Amino acid sequence: MTSKTVAELLKADFKPQDIDIKGWVRTFRANRFIALNDGSSLQNIQCVVDFENTDEKILKRITTGAAVHIKGELIESQGKGQSVEIKVDQIAILGDSDPETYPIQPKKHSFEFLRENAHLRTRTNTFSAVMRLRSTLSFAIHKYFNDNGFYYMHTPIITGSDAEGAGEMFRVTGLDAKNPPLTEEGNVNYKEDFFGKETNLTVSGQLEAEAYAMSLGKVYTFGPTFRAENSNTSRHLAEFWMIEPEVAFMDLAGNMDLAEDFLKSVLKYVLEHNRADLEFLEQRLLDEEKTKPQAERSEMSLIEKLRFVIDNNFKRVSYTEAIDILKNSKPNKKKQFNYIIEEWGADLQSEHERFLVEKHFKCPVILFDYPANIKAFYMRLNEDGKTVRAMDILFPGIGEMVGGSQREERLDVLREKMKALDIDEEELWWYLDLRKYGTAVHSGFGLGFERLVMFATGMGNIRDVIPFPRTPHNAEF
Repeated sequence: MTSKTVAELLKADFKPQDIDIKGWVRTFRANRFIALNDGSSLQNIQCVVDFENTDEKILKRITTGAAVHIKGELIESQGKGQSVEIKVDQIAILGDSDPETYPIQPKKHSFEFLRENAHLRTRTNTFSAVMRLRSTLSFAIHKYFNDNGFYYMHTPIITGSDAEGAGEMFRVTGLDAKNPPLTEEGNVNYKEDFFGKETNLTVSGQLEAEAYAMSLGKVYTFGPTFRAENSNTSRHLAEFWMIEPEVAFMDLAGNMDLAEDFLKSVLKYVLEHNRADLEFLEQRLLDEEKTKPQAERSEMSLIEKLRFVIDNNFKRVSYTEAIDILKNSKPNKKKQFNYIIEEWGADLQSEHERFLVEKHFKCPVILFDYPANIKAFYMRLNEDGKTVRAMDILFPGIGEMVGGSQREERLDVLREKMKALDIDEEELWWYLDLRKYGTAVHSGFGLGFERLVMFATGMGNIRDVIPFPRTPHNAEF
């Protein structure tokens, strides 16, 4: 007897065969028809029970959410909607099932309710599709870098430095919270802590990745990062995953080429391998759009957005040019933007980024050469002394997708920038060493994985594209 998944049974050319399958009951109707799903496919497979010859006690236990083991015969379906079904010979209930308290009933549930039941929400079509897509994207990312000669490195989760300089970090300590050792000045004495210094959860693996790029050439990180930002918006998490490649001897133009090729490649992979999930999520999104006012509806379907990125060359525009376009745009002049662009140096908001992509250029956009004072210390200063070799990639519907730069490889310039921002040289002595010993042009970028998953699935809240979201006042599960 062959053990198969639902996906395998539905994909294969039909031939009668004995089947051994396990899964969860989605629905059970007329004491006869089980809709069975094992997580391998968006579709269920129908299992037909001979209720006249099945123990009544077992029939009563076949309820939504129950795990079952079925043996039977794969036959051509007698009904509409599926090509094959399973004629059940034997059925066993695995474990317990309480139909009265099982929360994921066969009806529409709000996403808020499903977040409260995140341990069970992948029993729904929407979340099973999202998480299969997330898995495929993860694989596509590793495949892309492996195929292109990158080495995968694991950067530290515990760090003594703040790569972004924002200060929004979670402290890691082994000290007694109620009675920590103090210095003579009355401050916490971190020299007596586990690591002998103040440490935090990392916000980025970039600085460590730079060190490895300067010996291995091309490296990337793909791991968890943390931000102690007290934000409850639909785009923020306290724990999320970051993809950060770093490449030696590559300038900003090469960085743009790499990022564009990478994004097109991974999205194309998902389009080719998760078509059924994408079509389901696209229909979900279309149904959701119908409830919105006409002005708020998206002009593109989910798959059209993916093709918009895959099929279009990314337009490369300087920050200065973008500011001129925005200043003279109709929504800016009519004060329709929430943040009016008045002068050079403004930090662009999502509404500005989306205008450039969706209305003005009608293709993905790469903005480059940003003002130095709104970007991080490690970005290479341009000859004009006021801009840095930074780049952001902007997507439809979401705004910024990627942020990157050519890194500052000149020791004297980097020291000046750190001094101006009051960054302790002793804390980053090893980072400065990279500029002393065999310094060279190098570049990289960062991509928040959950933001990419949001774009690929059409989900509107970042909490719905990570298995167990971590947000302010929420560390459940």
